Amino acid sequence: MTTRKLNTLRRLAKKRNGQPPLVFVHGGYVHAGCWELNFLPHFSALGYDCHAIDLSGHGASEGRENLDSFDIDHYAADVAQLVAELPSLPVLIGHSMGALVVQRYLEKGQAAGVIMMAPVPTTGLSACTIQLTQRQPDFLREAAYAVRGKYTENTARVMREVYFSPDVTHEQFESFKPLVQDESTTAITEMMALAWRPPKRRPKIPALVMGGELDALFPSNLLHFTASGWNAETCVIPRAGHMLMMEPQWTTAAAKIDNWLDRRLGLKASATA
Repeated sequence: MTTRKLNTLRRLAKKRNGQPPLVFVHGGYVHAGCWELNFLPHFSALGYDCHAIDLSGHGASEGRENLDSFDIDHYAADVAQLVAELPSLPVLIGHSMGALVVQRYLEKGQAAGVIMMAPVPTTGLSACTIQLTQRQPDFLREAAYAVRGKYTENTARVMREVYFSPDVTHEQFESFKPLVQDESTTAITEMMALAWRPPKRRPKIPALVMGGELDALFPSNLLHFTASGWNAETCVIPRAGHMLMMEPQWTTAAAKIDNWLDRRLGLKASATA
């Protein structure tokens, strides 16, 4: 695939902890800025070199005019392009669609470990979308307004209830609104039919699957389907919604990840930078 100009947010550790670098991959309809508020400064302070990629057509990466042509393989190639620039194999941390992207990358590529946060279920988007629209019949319409930055009172209510827990603060939700953008229709179509595409390869690397107890998009009772294929540990964050890295519970999620990295990769993260 063609090499593209990709934007990457980088927070390098001033004092490294000896662990692999971390590569963060955002989900659908947002960009890498979702990691900037909490996770990047937190993990760089713990001694990790952190890299959050804008997938093609997202954020400041090129390709917005061709967004609808990109599929999951294109996004996986973006991850491969970033990994090739790093001095050592990273731990991949993917959220939602990004969790699927890192899984697709791992069909051909290598990593020191993988963390899948609120992953797209192995059965695909279809059933979850039907269930969500039954609970939130305005969601598809209001999401279309949100990607264009047109927030009515109802748009804000629906997006807040779908993407966050009831505990989210006004400031946290406001920081989410500028991140929302269009997503590739090709990628969405592929995710709808995910059950008909079994993975070609799953490397035997440390894996963690994490979700929010109150995730309205991908219910936490579906996490075990993803985890079983990777022989992964599973972790549910109490009271958290879909946007785990931006929720009030983000500190709990980050602590679970730090603890898992320490146990599975064998070195203790330094608390100072």
